[in-house]
Amino acid sequence: MRKLKNNELKRLSAEDFRKAEKSPFSIILDNIRSLHNIGSVFRTADAFLIEKIYLCGITATPPHKDIYKTALGSTESVKWEYYKVTADAVLDLKKKGYIVVAVEQTTGSISLKDFRIVPGKKYAFVFGHEVRGVDQAVVDICDYCLDIPQYGTKHSLNISVSAGVVLWEVFRQLKWNK
Repeated sequence: MRKLKNNELKRLSAEDFRKAEKSPFSIILDNIRSLHNIGSVFRTADAFLIEKIYLCGITATPPHKDIYKTALGSTESVKWEYYKVTADAVLDLKKKGYIVVAVEQTTGSISLKDFRIVPGKKYAFVFGHEVRGVDQAVVDICDYCLDIPQYGTKHSLNISVSAGVVLWEVFRQLKWNK
């Protein structure tokens, strides 16, 4: 085995990414305080051809050097929009026909291992504050809640890790479970 060189990876340019057909998924970041987490989510969104990221509340927006540090240029390829109030973003997306899913541990949450996307539907996944999670007022207006099974002593994953796990799974379902 040999590591591939960058020119062998056949990556899209930022311009080609903007023109490419996107996955039917968007991300809503609900009051994310870490600029590094925000940048990491941009990078993950780029990897899975996410339509758009909605940055809400205290979530910082590009341009910012600490977002760029982990985004590695993906703020130039992935569309984003800012909302002062997360619930407004959720309600706007629901009006556009999106199924909105909070990634949060709740009494009625669905385990990621049991969650199935419906072909032809659009989804927006809400990821919450690093300590408080998704705000309860936002949970209340989501269509579903989804949790990631965990078996250790901690009760949560870093938000950027959660985004990677969830987006990989729904992208996998979209691409390979047709």
